[in-house]
Amino acid sequence: MAKIGYIRVSTDEQNTDRQQMDGMDKIFVDKVSGGSTSGRQALADMIEWVREGDEVIVHSIDRLARNLADLQNIIKTLNDKGVTVRFVTEGLSFSHDVKDAMSRLQLQMMGAFAEFERSLIKSRQLEGIAKAKAKGVYKGRVKTVDDDKIVSMHKQGVGVSDIAKMLTISRMSVYRALEMSINEG
Repeated sequence: MAKIGYIRVSTDEQNTDRQQMDGMDKIFVDKVSGGSTSGRQALADMIEWVREGDEVIVHSIDRLARNLADLQNIIKTLNDKGVTVRFVTEGLSFSHDVKDAMSRLQLQMMGAFAEFERSLIKSRQLEGIAKAKAKGVYKGRVKTVDDDKIVSMHKQGVGVSDIAKMLTISRMSVYRALEMSINEG
């Protein structure tokens, strides 16, 4: 039986010290938003790595998931593998062989609060951006893709995948630039 720690912060700049756990056999760390499970490679690796009898320890519910559906799915996936999930801050533990109705209720309530908090944060962020735009302060993200170069390369017969590789951007960025040039032209 291994003790596995899962740590998540939203950005590379954020510090994981607050979530440090001693005595873990292995720790998986994601530095990505918890809004969804997509793009959380350490989470996927951890779910694949754990074995029956292991215990996954997470600092708090909002570190594992920011919406109730993801939270329930992750815990179910781990429990189906015979893995226990324990949340340090909330003092909750979920195991495949223990069906504790009160713990399930607390999980759902805490998960719903985490989801609600996430929606409030997004709402305040959008409100702040709108006010900054109205003042002329907000400029948005700095564009890193040269649309003219993409269009030029495409006109020269270079394929979308090759353009993406040469400019080290995603194919979606290439498609967006080409679509914008069609709409403008």
